[in-house]
Amino acid sequence: MPQFYEDVTVGNVETYGEYAVSREEVLRFAEQYDPQWFHVDPERAEHESPYGGVIASGWHTAAMTMRMLVDGHLAEAATVGAKGVDDLRWRVPVRPGDTLRIENEVLEKVPERPERGLIRARTRTFNQDDEEVFSMIGNVMYLRRDPDPVAADDESDDQE
Repeated sequence: MPQFYEDVTVGNVETYGEYAVSREEVLRFAEQYDPQWFHVDPERAEHESPYGGVIASGWHTAAMTMRMLVDGHLAEAATVGAKGVDDLRWRVPVRPGDTLRIENEVLEKVPERPERGLIRARTRTFNQDDEEVFSMIGNVMYLRRDPDPVAADDESDDQE
């Protein structure tokens, strides 16, 4: 049963995912989308970078986070896309061999139209050492279970 706008509770926190980061995937993603030397040249990265080895592109970290969000929640939610993200931050480099998980906290519900509302949620990605490696606030559009023309004007009870 999909989760609709009405089913989302401000303050709810869910944790999911277990994403194993492989060296091959780090190199493949970076070679295609972010071919900076510290992402694609393990030898040079080991000897010349401040990271002591190759690291995942931040965009790859965002993509892995998105995969865990879809697998853990969004695939079963009545979402119809997003309006963007706020406060996107790369906090700690992600390395081959890391295992990632995410924590998603609902911050706000904003009624927009009779057929949908906006959910603002902070997503934080952690590695196996519980270090926060990535964070963002997503602005996701959720369908309403029963679109009501009056609901868009009378949602004060849903906002906490």
